[in-house]
Amino acid sequence: MSSTTPRVFYDRDADASRLAGRTIAIIGYGSQGHAHALNLRDSGHDVVVGLRPGGSSWARAEAAELDVRPAAQAAAAADIIMMLVPDQDARDVYERDVAASLGRGRTLMFAHGFNIHFGEIVPPATVDVSLVAPKSPGHLLRSEYEAGRGVPGLISVQRDASGHALGDALAYARGIGCTRAGVIETSFREETETDLFGEQAVLCGGATALVKAGFETLVEAGYAPEMAYFECLHELKLIVDLMYRGGMQFMRYSISDTAEYGDYTRGPRIVTEQTRAEMRRILEEIRSGAFAREWLAECRGGRKHFDAMRQEDRDHAIEQVGARLRSMMPWSKEAAASETGRAAEPPAPRLARV
Repeated sequence: MSSTTPRVFYDRDADASRLAGRTIAIIGYGSQGHAHALNLRDSGHDVVVGLRPGGSSWARAEAAELDVRPAAQAAAAADIIMMLVPDQDARDVYERDVAASLGRGRTLMFAHGFNIHFGEIVPPATVDVSLVAPKSPGHLLRSEYEAGRGVPGLISVQRDASGHALGDALAYARGIGCTRAGVIETSFREETETDLFGEQAVLCGGATALVKAGFETLVEAGYAPEMAYFECLHELKLIVDLMYRGGMQFMRYSISDTAEYGDYTRGPRIVTEQTRAEMRRILEEIRSGAFAREWLAECRGGRKHFDAMRQEDRDHAIEQVGARLRSMMPWSKEAAASETGRAAEPPAPRLARV
């Protein structure tokens, strides 16, 4: 791994004219896809959106006054093709709709390095392969762009067949607004492995497991589930918002001395050396490709285990208690639904990475 400080690029480093006269195909219209397409269109670039005819996203993209075509037709019309479909679907979409259009001089782009890094997609040697990965959900990428700001991003070139792949990727990053905040140069390997590790060990897997374990510990000890929910889940946002704003020291500045002392003395008893050893094992599974093979096999085998785990967590007591408590909070989605007499719906399936 490199120990040097990575380069950071801004608007002044990106030449938007590199995209002039070139058509960009956005394959997918989920969380990231809709933001990329709309931001590029509003930046003055020629955009087509490639989708499955009759799919739920087609009407939404048309309503946004975008040029929507079947994915294969969009790819055939494009000079630059950005793949914004879920990791587990990308290989099939690429082989069916994109590969045939990748002639010399074309550019294939990604917002996550998964399929390139793990060899699921192997583009021809005559095309540029690059990555522009906003570090935010798509709705924030879009709203920040509309506000005249941007979100940070990552950028990488896996293959520079043209000799100007980085310049083209920077122009794309400018088109979606990321160079307003800064894009950090990385590699497909680094982006993929750190992204998966963060999701599994900290942001998603680690955080949800910790929240559930805390909730269950309090309930099993006889405390009210409502109290356990507030202390182990509801207030987590307050702490994370403080860290997001100013780091861990700003969070500690903002809490009580009692809480800060408990932080220093009890936190290491939760994240022990055994926990750190497990984190290292998780990272090794990612780096070796074991996790990628496991996940893709799960998807190609019908996702029965995945669906069972999803349902088990939806049925967990913390979700039932939380839905009831959030219905009492006027700013929440559950409260808005209860006012109209409708049951709150679970989140829609994620159609692209956030």
